[in-house]
Amino acid sequence: MTLVILTAGIDLSVGSVLALSAVMTARLLVGGVTPIIASLSGLVIGAMLGLFNGILVTRLRLPPFIATLGTMTFARGLALSFTQGRPITGLPESFRVLGTALAGPIPAPVIVVLIVFLLGVIFLRLTAQGARLQALGNNHIAARFTGIPVKIYISMVYCVSGALAALAGQILIGRLDSAQPTMGAGYEFDAIAAVVVGGTSFSGGSGGLGGTLVGVLIITVINNGLNLLNVPAFWGQVVKGIVIALALLLNNVSKLERRNRR
Repeated sequence: MTLVILTAGIDLSVGSVLALSAVMTARLLVGGVTPIIASLSGLVIGAMLGLFNGILVTRLRLPPFIATLGTMTFARGLALSFTQGRPITGLPESFRVLGTALAGPIPAPVIVVLIVFLLGVIFLRLTAQGARLQALGNNHIAARFTGIPVKIYISMVYCVSGALAALAGQILIGRLDSAQPTMGAGYEFDAIAAVVVGGTSFSGGSGGLGGTLVGVLIITVINNGLNLLNVPAFWGQVVKGIVIALALLLNNVSKLERRNRR
């Protein structure tokens, strides 16, 4: 989501992509397909849905909000139709390692998260492609005139977003031993909230994964804290909405201060 927002886009489909890729992966596993093949198939499904978003945005020139909203509805409908609304259970233990294994005291999902974030930081900070991606977010037209293949880069970030949503889905079903077509509902808002709270600008070109990691921790602490306090779920949405609004306000204030200094 950070990469998508850096290009001045947004991806509302990640929760539905997570669900569809997860139930497809689970169906393959229950059908006897080896865990590696099933996992790779799920990742490919997520990546293809992300690429579909990228094509809608770059080739058909649809606004990212509208394009990903359509994919969100499409993917969720497919997940419900494919499973007839029923969960898929009985996943093999060899696959569940991704969600339940421990490396010493560290859970496997934490290791996966750290690896993904590390790769993302290396890409953004230490590669020419990462620098071009941020330049693209600052000004699409100027980036095009400097020779940056804007459409390819935008399609790439949506493809990565879809693949990582699928990876998150596989971790989730590994932990739960169940793939449900309704899983991932609302996850897109948590992802967007974490990115915004982490300081990435909605207008693109400004931000990074370090801030997003902090934003993820803040949103997680809020969710867990509200659960421990037995706060009703709908009040949790209110609190997260206030946090997002404050983050956007502080972001705008900091932008105005920088402009005034110039």
